[in-house]
Amino acid sequence: MYLILFLLITLVAVLTHLGLDKQPRNSKRVLEIILLYFFAIQVGVGGIWAWMGHAFMADRVATLIGWPTGSPFQFEIAVCDLAWGVCGILCIWCRNGFWLATGIGNSIFLLGCAYGHIRSLQVAGNTAPYNAGPVLWLADILMPVFLLVLLFIYRRLARPSLKL
Repeated sequence: MYLILFLLITLVAVLTHLGLDKQPRNSKRVLEIILLYFFAIQVGVGGIWAWMGHAFMADRVATLIGWPTGSPFQFEIAVCDLAWGVCGILCIWCRNGFWLATGIGNSIFLLGCAYGHIRSLQVAGNTAPYNAGPVLWLADILMPVFLLVLLFIYRRLARPSLKL
């Protein structure tokens, strides 16, 4: 499944970067590298991957989610995924406030998707694999929470006097 593949690629990239990094290794630097690859691969590549699915294989993706096929909302979700994917890729060059805005916005989107999937599970009994399976728990809940926690810690390390 693509979620596991992207996660493995992210972990290999982080470990490779840490192994080759010439800068002094401290907590802030390690978190910066983890966040960099998390944004670029999980948010960036993952968002573009989701865009391609919702835009070009809409009926297949709808079936995997347990949604009706032929819905114009698939294209709207695709465009949203593309926007977050582009923001994730831009995190390679844009840092600081851009990381925070991308992390918060993408997490709100994904946690909102999680709410929709859970609601569909409760109300309609939708147990389709992309509604109630790993996409829900890994991509829509764990990843955004993990990202927000890492961002919070990173910003604390970057500016210890930061009040959130």
